[in-house]
Amino acid sequence: MRERRATTGFKVAGIATGKSNGAKSSRKEPIKSVNPKQTATKPKKRAAPAQEESDDDLEDFGNVEIDINSDEEDEEIDENDAEESDNEVEEFPEDQSEGEEEDVAADENEDEDEDDDYMAGDSLDEEDWNEEAKISQRPTKLPEIEANYDSDSSTEDVENTVGNVPMEWYDDFPHIGYDIDGKRVLRPAKGDELEKFLSTMDDPDSWRSVSVDKEGKDMVLNDEELDIIRRIQGGDIPDADYNPYEPTVEWFSSKKEVMPLSAAPEPKRRFIPSKWEAKKVMKIVRAIRTGRIVPRKPATEKPRFYNLWGDEDEPREDHIMHIPAPKMKLPEHDESYNPPEEYLPTEQEIKEWKDLDPEDRPKNYLPTKYNSLRQVPAYGRFIQERFERCLDLYLAPRVRKNRLNIDPDSLIPKLPSPKDLQPFPTQQSISYEGHTGRIRCFSLDPVGLYMISGSDDQTVRLWEISTGRCLNTWTFDGVIHSIAWNPNRELCLFAVSVGHGNVTLITPPRIGSPEQISLTDEYIQQGYAAMSTAGSDDKEARNPIPWVKPNAADQEKLGYRVHLSHTQAVKQITWHRKGDYFATVAPDAKNLAVLIHQITKYQTQAPFRKLKGLVQRVMFHPTKPLFFVATQLYVRVYNLMKQELIKTLQSGVKWISSLDVHPGGDNVIVGSYDKRLCWFDLDLSARPYKTLRYHSQAIRQVTFHRRYPLFASASDDGSIQIFHGMVYNDLLQNPLIVPVKILRGHQVVNSLGVLDIEFHPTQPWIVSSGADHSLRLWT
Repeated sequence: MRERRATTGFKVAGIATGKSNGAKSSRKEPIKSVNPKQTATKPKKRAAPAQEESDDDLEDFGNVEIDINSDEEDEEIDENDAEESDNEVEEFPEDQSEGEEEDVAADENEDEDEDDDYMAGDSLDEEDWNEEAKISQRPTKLPEIEANYDSDSSTEDVENTVGNVPMEWYDDFPHIGYDIDGKRVLRPAKGDELEKFLSTMDDPDSWRSVSVDKEGKDMVLNDEELDIIRRIQGGDIPDADYNPYEPTVEWFSSKKEVMPLSAAPEPKRRFIPSKWEAKKVMKIVRAIRTGRIVPRKPATEKPRFYNLWGDEDEPREDHIMHIPAPKMKLPEHDESYNPPEEYLPTEQEIKEWKDLDPEDRPKNYLPTKYNSLRQVPAYGRFIQERFERCLDLYLAPRVRKNRLNIDPDSLIPKLPSPKDLQPFPTQQSISYEGHTGRIRCFSLDPVGLYMISGSDDQTVRLWEISTGRCLNTWTFDGVIHSIAWNPNRELCLFAVSVGHGNVTLITPPRIGSPEQISLTDEYIQQGYAAMSTAGSDDKEARNPIPWVKPNAADQEKLGYRVHLSHTQAVKQITWHRKGDYFATVAPDAKNLAVLIHQITKYQTQAPFRKLKGLVQRVMFHPTKPLFFVATQLYVRVYNLMKQELIKTLQSGVKWISSLDVHPGGDNVIVGSYDKRLCWFDLDLSARPYKTLRYHSQAIRQVTFHRRYPLFASASDDGSIQIFHGMVYNDLLQNPLIVPVKILRGHQVVNSLGVLDIEFHPTQPWIVSSGADHSLRLWT
């Protein structure tokens, strides 16, 4: 029956049916309304194999039920069912045995008992409703799909192979199609109406038979197919095992997506030829044209056999990355078996060689002389030397270094020629002799006619620059630490630091014009007047240090104007551009390390309550109210008007020694004791724009020229480096720094070289002083 149904093309509303594996398929009683004359037959039950399920399987797999029977067992069960059904159809009710009648009676009694449980008019309890609801909501156990050979209906035997074509095409022919061998399938004979009636009366399955036009035969519907038809007629779901109330699986969210998720619009490049593929093709074409790729190259014929007893094969060429091992050192004359006498060691040399450690010996052997070659014994260090050679070969990796063919001139930045950057000092013109100690400091007057210098011989000398003549000499009680001329051209005044914190303002006699002398006296008198009018308490509050007026004799003879007494030695004096203020630096004076003095009021101010670090140098800005303070590591820039810190320059050196500001005010140079010179661009960054390291010893002083684009550095190596430093008005262009000249002439005494330098205010000259008691002018 199964094979017959499989060959038919019968379908009911296109709905597939499902059957639970391992569940008994119960045949229902025929519907009375369809055929009231149908005789009661024994219900045919198909035997189903027992199925064992564990609780774990049910929990893990849910609705999936696993069929443990094989396909062969299913086929055997189906065949047995078919045989049983055929046999039962052939038997008549009156011929049934007593045992079968008893079974039928028992089944009928069971049906009556079941009907007695629920009669018409009875009401269901709430527990029964809940139980039925739970049963209806249980997940349905679906059979597992076995993708084996028998599950494909395309492999079933089909008698008529015409396919899904209208059977009306064969109405005028005695056959209804062709089989798989191409033979005609004859149309089966059809009986008349009487025969149909008799078959209906005799055959108990006639009411469930359906005519199949494709086969020309009748097919008997099973209970499952009848159940599907009954459900379709009643408007129910055809599949009895289908649960319409299973939990919803949201394959897509309910949110509306405006843009495509996986179906994005194709880009334009997908529809145009690929330029990269064209480049690859052109690369291959060029290789073919140049001969690097030879298409259809004939294969080299290799001999099938080779001469086993012939000569050795030709040596294989070394790999392109092969690096030959270094050759061993050739033997020397003293390794000969009969070396000359001068190569033979003496007894003393042999003893010294043996006393040395093996790794300290210059050679690992002693030259030995033999009279003839046959007397030379076996070499005792042969295995050791071979072992060391092997270690050298596999423990010392060999690397091929690719040498770059680079023009050395291309690595050097292109700088203008020094000849195009003249004028700058190139040679020594005058040497000023007279000091007997180290000349630590000197200063030139604003006009450029005179120069004063201070030395360790406790004297200050006044020089005429053009002639080198000493005009005047002042003798003090201590070492001269610093000296500075007032930058105001209308005044004739300089300050000198002597010994342990004494600062004296001096007007040199017989060199200034009457106008300069009178204006200088007015400055000094204004200070005396301010000091006399102020009370004693006011003086102490305003002046951390005392201002002392010298006696009349010193004023008249030596030109002393005023004395200032600091608590510690003053290492530097620097003037403001207007000449009314000057600042002093006493590094050991703690909070009084930096003081600013005003001449016209005889007033001293301590701008810093607490200083961070040891102050080395200070400097006034040439055009703005800014004050530069250099400590050991940093340069801090303060605004004197707002009284605040505006910038901190990070030099990156270990100890700052000197400082100078460009006349334009936007660039600063810093010298250090660790041989570095740093150029800072205040508009660019707080870090050095350039760091120069040309000196071999510590840098003592750096300075800018006030008119020419020049700056210089002096060092303890006895040299002076002259640089061309052009600062452009265009803020987008960086300064140009070119070293142009090295001046040598000072002698290094006790590791001290050039101690101080300063450019001439109007000429491209420079003056230097050193530890060799000399003061030199370079032009």
